[in-house]
Amino acid sequence: MRVYISNYRNHWYSPYTWIDYAFFWTDWSKCSRNRNIIMDEKYIEHPEWVDKIADFLTPISRGIQTVLDKIHPPIRYVKIDHWDTWSMDSTLSNIILPMLKQLRDTKHGSPIVDAEDVPEELRIVGYEGGSSQFILEFENQEQYQKDSWDITHRRWEWVLNEMIFAFEHIVDDSWKESFASGEIDMLWIPVDKDGNEVPKGEHSYYQMGHGPKHTYVCDYEGMQKVEDRVQNGLRLFGKYYSGLWD
Repeated sequence: MRVYISNYRNHWYSPYTWIDYAFFWTDWSKCSRNRNIIMDEKYIEHPEWVDKIADFLTPISRGIQTVLDKIHPPIRYVKIDHWDTWSMDSTLSNIILPMLKQLRDTKHGSPIVDAEDVPEELRIVGYEGGSSQFILEFENQEQYQKDSWDITHRRWEWVLNEMIFAFEHIVDDSWKESFASGEIDMLWIPVDKDGNEVPKGEHSYYQMGHGPKHTYVCDYEGMQKVEDRVQNGLRLFGKYYSGLWD
């Protein structure tokens, strides 16, 4: 697999930016960033002729943008080798996991997460299940808004951690070893049609059994709990896939 994806590219040069730099000494020179800026608690508007010049320069800006978009387009290069799909889930997990960790550590916003997808302690605030009714547990609207935003971010943080948990356990499945111990000693025992052990040569089937050195034990119930959490993390990944942005 070979992947190269360039950074976002924006070739738009605003006419207001040109005017801003050309008249940098004026009080309204920040017109490219904010049409009305505050100075000494008063609004300062740029002159009307600035808009006229900007309208005149706009076709030039669009022409420059078109040329640069052709010369320097975004790069989206992906080459898939035939072995990349032998175990595609494992291959993709190695890419998805570090991206999820970076998103969690650098995110600047949070999408809406349904209350049904988070633990009980994260379901106490906000609009639940699409209903217009919400729990009135706050002294005032300001507290409600503050706590609602806080719970929104905490829900998304929890969901991201569950996704990361799932892909960590897919990338490295050695966690299963912690639920098992002992040595496996398997025997194939010759049996007749009724399942009775018989001498080899007189048998109709083989039955799998344990040898004298078999000491293997496994906490299958504990392992299943981890498996269930992994599957839930994958479910959340699919459900909130469109929320994976920064």
